[in-house]
Amino acid sequence: MSQDLKELSQRKLNFLQTIKAIAWAMFGVRKGKGSEEDIAKVNPVYLAIAGLMFGVIFVVSLVLIVRWAVSSLS
Repeated sequence: MSQDLKELSQRKLNFLQTIKAIAWAMFGVRKGKGSEEDIAKVNPVYLAIAGLMFGVIFVVSLVLIVRWAVSSLS
């Protein structure tokens, strides 16, 4: 099992390319062939890190929007 993880972590996309692939997927504008290429090349370790980062950014932005909306009502 650890050998499989080592092989997966040697995939070609670097961290910034992984972020770009995730951003394209979030907006839903990537065509099927390009998306399949990204999936084949993405490093799962980078994918997990990027997913955590996007999750934190999403939650923080929601909290800031709610705080702004509540403060503007006062």
